[in-house]
Amino acid sequence: MNTEPQNIEVSLSAGVTIVWRDGHASRYNIAALRKACPCATCTDAHGTGSAPTAIVDSPLPMFKPTGATLEAVEPVGRYALNFIFSDGHKTGIYTWEYLRSLCPCAECAAAKAGAGARREG
Repeated sequence: MNTEPQNIEVSLSAGVTIVWRDGHASRYNIAALRKACPCATCTDAHGTGSAPTAIVDSPLPMFKPTGATLEAVEPVGRYALNFIFSDGHKTGIYTWEYLRSLCPCAECAAAKAGAGARREG
């Protein structure tokens, strides 16, 4: 699995499509990207027990991942993308490896399911 992008297409209304160097195409919708944010706040790396799923009713806009739209996409060096969402959230750094692991296509889902079955067995 190659985690180096060949082409990236951004639609602020629909999401992001990445064609990887191995020819595989990954299409990410905005809601899925927002929900998968890898930042310390969203993953509760601060250890507060306040991950967004636990406090969706918070008055802080960054804790409301549902319904966010995409305002911009910025490169982070040569290794990642940063998504700026309409809910004010902009701290997640999505590495190429992480984005490839998030690929929602049927082929990748089957590969993940097969890997999970091999670990259990």
